[in-house]
Amino acid sequence: MIKTGITGYGYSARTFHLPLIESSGQFEFAAVSTSRPEDVRLKYPSVQIYKTAHDLITSSDVELIIITAPNDVHFDLAKLCLLNGKHVVLEKPMVTKSSEAEQLIVLAEKQCLVLSVFHNRRWDGDFLTVKKIIEEKSIGDIRYFESHFDRFRPEVKKRWREMPGPGSGIWFDLGSHLADQAIYLFGLPEALTARCLMTRENSETVDYFHVQLHYKNLEVVLHASSFCAGPNRRFHIEGTGGSYIKYGLDPQEDQLKNGMIPTDTDYGIEEKEKFGTLFNGTETKKIETAAGCYQHYYSGIAGAVNNKDICPVKSEDAQNIIKILELAEVSSLTGKTVKLACRFII
Repeated sequence: MIKTGITGYGYSARTFHLPLIESSGQFEFAAVSTSRPEDVRLKYPSVQIYKTAHDLITSSDVELIIITAPNDVHFDLAKLCLLNGKHVVLEKPMVTKSSEAEQLIVLAEKQCLVLSVFHNRRWDGDFLTVKKIIEEKSIGDIRYFESHFDRFRPEVKKRWREMPGPGSGIWFDLGSHLADQAIYLFGLPEALTARCLMTRENSETVDYFHVQLHYKNLEVVLHASSFCAGPNRRFHIEGTGGSYIKYGLDPQEDQLKNGMIPTDTDYGIEEKEKFGTLFNGTETKKIETAAGCYQHYYSGIAGAVNNKDICPVKSEDAQNIIKILELAEVSSLTGKTVKLACRFII
């Protein structure tokens, strides 16, 4: 059992990380830092509680620390963990600057410690389905790939993700998911063009993005809006042999919120009416959505900690996502296309 601590007892910790590590049988939730100790004690009376993340990291005997704090403190907390001999899992995005990611990667390698980022949506059922369609060339060679994460949130709320500061806004939040999935499938693009905007009244952070990743013979579009009241068009993919369209979001987050765990029979299973549709020019057919499996991330982390297996999300991959996030901001601010190889603005 890997003794595990968590910084924070908010939405991410309660909804994702704790249910996943508890159901795996390979982790012991041993310590937490929180400003709400009463909430923890009600459910976890034997867990050691610390007032601050610093105290948790420097004083506890845990082997692994999961960092669920706001993005702008990821770097300092992860660095402190590594210097204190703790393996680290960071909520996405890894950090707010690619230079910070580089420092952490070098330090983790020096300390011989695991450093990974919870890019859980690599294990969305719809994404796994898309990956299979692409690998099996069910619609031929891909020429256009569109990925959306739209929501209807027309009013600004008082929470850190919507307050101005490094790493705030939905480009760093939702965009990191979409960028990670795209780069996992296709690798880094040659260039990108981005529009990252504040579209809501009184908004102080990015709440809309439309980012184009430019590849040879392939165009990738990453998009999110706060004004989509209808069904989310999650994927729209076009290839030389057909196309595939998928609406709706992976069910795992809602399932976990409602108390379902990965060992339950129906966990990760999507309803049939939400299956995507494949078109090949002569016929139309529904494609069953693969079962989502966020639990595989933590199975991989256990293997990396115990057996030095390859991390399920390598820190170098997460660093590339930060570079994409940074360059998209540059493109949006300048109104120019940005090349990745030399960071040259066209």
